[in-house]
Amino acid sequence: MPVSNAPDHRLHIFISYKRSVSPDEAVALEVFKALSEDYEVFIDQTMVVGTLWAERIEAELRRSHFLISFLTHYSVTSEMVKGEIETAHHLSKQHGKPIILPVRLAYREPFTYPLSAYLNGINWAFWESPTDTPRLIQELRQAIAGGSLSISSDRAKSGTDAINRVSALSSNADSTNRVSLPPPLPSAQPLSLEMPEGTMDAESQFYVARSSDAIALNAIQKQGVTITIKGPRQMGKSSLLIQVVDAAMNADKRVAFLDFQLLDTTTLSHADAFFRQFCSWITEQMELPDRVEEYWRDGSGNSLRCTNYIKSYVLKELGAPLLLAMDEVDRMFETDFQSDFFSMLRSWHNGRALPTTRIWRKLDLALVTATEPYHLIENMNQSPFNVGEVITLTDFTTEQVTALNQKHGSPFNPTLEQQFMDWVNGHPYLVRRALYLVASGQCTVENLFAQATADRGPFGDHLRYHLFRISDRPDLLQGLQQVIQHQTCGDSRVLRLLRAAGLVDSQTITPRCRLYAEFFGERLHG
Repeated sequence: MPVSNAPDHRLHIFISYKRSVSPDEAVALEVFKALSEDYEVFIDQTMVVGTLWAERIEAELRRSHFLISFLTHYSVTSEMVKGEIETAHHLSKQHGKPIILPVRLAYREPFTYPLSAYLNGINWAFWESPTDTPRLIQELRQAIAGGSLSISSDRAKSGTDAINRVSALSSNADSTNRVSLPPPLPSAQPLSLEMPEGTMDAESQFYVARSSDAIALNAIQKQGVTITIKGPRQMGKSSLLIQVVDAAMNADKRVAFLDFQLLDTTTLSHADAFFRQFCSWITEQMELPDRVEEYWRDGSGNSLRCTNYIKSYVLKELGAPLLLAMDEVDRMFETDFQSDFFSMLRSWHNGRALPTTRIWRKLDLALVTATEPYHLIENMNQSPFNVGEVITLTDFTTEQVTALNQKHGSPFNPTLEQQFMDWVNGHPYLVRRALYLVASGQCTVENLFAQATADRGPFGDHLRYHLFRISDRPDLLQGLQQVIQHQTCGDSRVLRLLRAAGLVDSQTITPRCRLYAEFFGERLHG
């Protein structure tokens, strides 16, 4: 975009921030007011929550040229903020817009996964106090006019992207000296607590080990294993995968961590592009020279070329066992070549038993999916999801919630704990979020229950994110309404998708928990 001194009133700007917290909302409103003088700026301040609200968010992101995202200790854990950034990232890959302009508001911590995947490498601005607001507004104007924000991030290579060291350029545009990002200030939250969002560290004291964990961790000690981890959204699948990765590394295995959520639509639309990217992805993480072009010269199909690349090059060069840890493989079910990919993985699994292809014993596969593949793969003999160890994660039991409650200082007495279970039914994320909010003093137990389904209540961000995600799917909205009102769903495909999203119980045709039943029941009636 060419630099211009005159503002372009046709440009649309979307401001993303965490509502009702400081300094997020105050700075966002000041920037909104200033930029609205020259551009069409959208900020979510007055809309009523509901289906039309969610549709409006999606529409505004699609028409925007820039997404300004304010990032703080609070907003980086907001599901809505992360959802808006994720949507903007994918839209930008497809259409070249919106351009993401991250702004750190006195926030010095490295971006953690998955935000690190979207924001590392993108220049960002830094705001320390209200005196910086005029400078920030001017810097944003310059970026909108075609310039860049002042600070850039360097990504440290990491197997899981869980931790990234961040360095910064001096805010002086003429400086060539690299300086460290100011050291983090003491956290505003109690040090003994842990934010409930995102993938958990392998050594987290708040990780809840379920009985199925031992199956996965014992399996990865062996050579040549296939592990599938299944369950709805926010069940802890990715956190269990990290446990498996950690155990594999302790067993002296090499690990390539592949998050399919990061693949753009273009790559998922073309088989050749995908299989090349898949091979390059693994090569890069193993720090090997990329020889994809060489292996793609023959006239074989993509699956065979990819198989030869992994077998004849990667595994032989490494000389050590390799784990392919694949997260969010559900994205492959959107492609026309899903059968080719999954059949290829199944052939690698089967190859371990053949005397001529025992090199596949050096390869472990760990796949994470929220969708039940049984309904999507016609020939189950070509599926990698029904072999090896298949682990289905379940909600927390009462005993597990009690143990987690104790680790948070027992903010719930036994009576309140039972009342709490009635609301969330052991939903792992909702359990951890509620305990964190009460234990950290951000919410009282009384308000937790009184405001449970409120737009700006303790679960409001989570509930609005779910509504946002299904707002453009009339089939899912109608299906969820049927489940809530009549405990039925006439479309098995819709029921499967609602279960994968974690909105409907996996065994019955009922809402996952009372919280979902009441929130969506109020907004989908009519």
